[in-house]
Amino acid sequence: MNPQLFLAFLVVAVALACTPGVDWAYSIAAGLRQRSFAPAVAGLCGGYALHTVLLVLGLAALLAGMPGVLGWLTAAGALYLLWLGYSTLRSWRGATFSTDARPAAAPASQFRIFLQGIGISGINPKGLLFFVALVPQFVSPDAALPVPVQSGLLGLTFVLLVGVIYSCVALLARRLLHARPGAARQVTLASGIIMLILGAMLLAEQIVPAVSAAMTRA
Repeated sequence: MNPQLFLAFLVVAVALACTPGVDWAYSIAAGLRQRSFAPAVAGLCGGYALHTVLLVLGLAALLAGMPGVLGWLTAAGALYLLWLGYSTLRSWRGATFSTDARPAAAPASQFRIFLQGIGISGINPKGLLFFVALVPQFVSPDAALPVPVQSGLLGLTFVLLVGVIYSCVALLARRLLHARPGAARQVTLASGIIMLILGAMLLAEQIVPAVSAAMTRA
């Protein structure tokens, strides 16, 4: 693998992972509401690992070339974000943010949090398009490693980076806000609102063109 291309990929990947979005919102909410944020971060990483597998198998490019499938994935991801945002808003007032007072989550609850994280990053078609559009730009056909192996290594590098960065985000939120329940609740409220807004925007991207096309045909 070309070292210069790899370093360039690291810079771009870190910049993208450090850009606040729904992943950040979920990480912060997990850091404030759960005793351990590891299941949430692991779930987010699992979703990107799924994108990596699809990329290596060549399925990511195939899905990207099927607008109908991407449309349904976008709608599903949007509805899922709306549900998570609603769930966060519904429980933010009564949430307990003291790690001492919060009981350890049951294994089933931790697994549910893990699956929610996979849903956020795995169902999001923008993540899939990121892998399809960006990762190939840093693959060298002349390198000793085969292209699928290079793609897999770059994808796993991104998974590792987001795992570290999202863990830092969740930990920082907990350290700064666990002794300030009022501020913590406001941040959790903002996280829920961000999920709702992004979910609504994704859903609008699918509904508005469809309605416009239907009105044009009529």
